[in-house]
Amino acid sequence: MKNIVKTMVLGGAILAASCTDLETQPRQSLTPETAFADVDGMEALGLTAYGTLRDFNRYGQQLIIAPEIMADNLRIIANTGRYIGQEQNTDRAHMGIWNGGMWSGINTTNIVLSQIDDEEAIPGDAAQRQRVKGEAHFLRALMYFDMARIYGYEPGKEVNGWDKAVILRTEPTLGFSNADFRARATNRQVYDQVIADLQAAINLLPNASLGSANVYRANRGAAQALLARVYLYDSKFAEAAASASAAMASFGLADDGTGLATPENYIAGFSTAPNPESLFEVEIRANDWSTVDGVNNSVSSLTANVFASAQFIATATDELIESYDENDVRRDAWVETTRTGSDETVYRSAKWLGHKGDFLENLPLIRAAELYLIRAEARYRTGDEAGARADLNALRANRGLEEFPVSASGQALFEAIMLERRQEFALEGHRWFDLKRNGLPITKAGRFETIPYEDYRLLPPLPTGELLLNDQLEQNPGYN
Repeated sequence: MKNIVKTMVLGGAILAASCTDLETQPRQSLTPETAFADVDGMEALGLTAYGTLRDFNRYGQQLIIAPEIMADNLRIIANTGRYIGQEQNTDRAHMGIWNGGMWSGINTTNIVLSQIDDEEAIPGDAAQRQRVKGEAHFLRALMYFDMARIYGYEPGKEVNGWDKAVILRTEPTLGFSNADFRARATNRQVYDQVIADLQAAINLLPNASLGSANVYRANRGAAQALLARVYLYDSKFAEAAASASAAMASFGLADDGTGLATPENYIAGFSTAPNPESLFEVEIRANDWSTVDGVNNSVSSLTANVFASAQFIATATDELIESYDENDVRRDAWVETTRTGSDETVYRSAKWLGHKGDFLENLPLIRAAELYLIRAEARYRTGDEAGARADLNALRANRGLEEFPVSASGQALFEAIMLERRQEFALEGHRWFDLKRNGLPITKAGRFETIPYEDYRLLPPLPTGELLLNDQLEQNPGYN
C-alpha cells in the first residue's frame, strides 16, 4: 500500500503541504507566467512566503501561546478543548507545525533562490533582485529554525545522542523529476544551513529603522538579530554577542538602552503598528483573515476579554504575576479582570488587544529588547559578567527599574537573566524554548509535574501520515 501511495505522490497526484514535505508548487494565485516573468514577479512570489508566518498554526496563535502554556507563564481557565493537553504536557500534546503550510513556504523560498540570479530569464532592477534574494534567505532560515527547535534538540544538548531534526531541502520541488523521499537531517546540518542563510541575507538586505513600515519585511538588522538568536540556541556565545551588537548598531540602539521603549510608552507600543521596538513584524490586514477566524483563533481572543465574543481561555500564572517588582511596567501587561460566570480574579493580556479591530493585530516577532538579553546571556556565558549586568540594567532602566539594578554574579546572575527574559517576553512565545535550549527542566508553576529535560515529551511526535508515507523518516524517541 505504501508503494502505491509513493507512486501517487511522485506522480504529482497528492503533492500538498498538508500531508508531506514534498510541495511541488507555491499554493498561491500567482500563475507561473507572472511569477517567472521578471524580478517583480519573483518579488510577488517571495512575498507570499510571509503569509505562512501569520498562520494560526504558527505565529498567528500556536507559537505565541503554546510555549507559554507548556511552561510556567500561562494557565488554562476555560476548557474549550484547546491547549488542555499542552498545559499538562500529556503524551503527544505539543507544538505541531510540520503540517499546515510550512513546507509550502520553504518551497517558495527555494523556487525564488533557484531562479533569481538568472538575469537573462528574470530581467529587472539589480537592487530589487538583491533584496528579493535576501528576503528568501531570511524567511527560509526562520522557517527551518522554527522546525529544528521544535522537532529536535539544540546542537550539544542531545539526549542519548539523538540528533535528528527535520528534512532539509534547499532546492525546489517542482514535479516528478525532483520529488524524492529523504531522511531527517541532523540538528547540526539544519543549524549550519540556517546560519549560512542568515549570513547571506545580511549581505543582501537593506537597513530599516525602528518604528518604520520597513520592519514589515526582512531587513539587515532583523537578519543580524535572528542570527544572534540562532547563535544563542547553538551555544555559540561569542558569535551571539557580536551579532546582537551588530543588530543594535543597525537600528541605532545604544549600550545604555537609548532607543528602547520607555516605561511611559512600553504598553502602548503593543497597540501601535508597528511596535516601536519591532525589528521584524508580520503585518496582518483585514483581508488576511475573516472576523470568524479572529474570534476563533487569534491570540487576542484567547488571552484577552476586550471583545464580547472573545474565548479568553488563558491567563497568567500567579507565579509570573508575583515575580514582577513593584515598579516594573511589564506588570501592567497583565490587567486584573474576571471571566464570564466567575468571580475569580484572572489576568488578561494587554499585549494582544486586537488594536486594529475585530481581533486583528500585527505580530512583532523580533523586538529590540531581545538584543540586550541575548547579549547579556552570551556575555555571561563567555565570562563577561560586568557586560551582562550592564545589558540587563540598560533594559531594566527602560522598564521602570532604574533604581533596582542587578548586582548578582555567578549562577544568580544567570537566573536573573532567565527571569528578565521570562518577564520581558511573557506571552511572546519564548519561555518553553528558553528552558529547553539551556537543558533545564520544564517547570509548571506548581500546577503540574515538572518535566525533566531528559523526558521524551520535550520533543513532539512526527505526524503518523508522514511516517507511513516516507519510510526513511525516524520517529522521535518515546513515540514508537
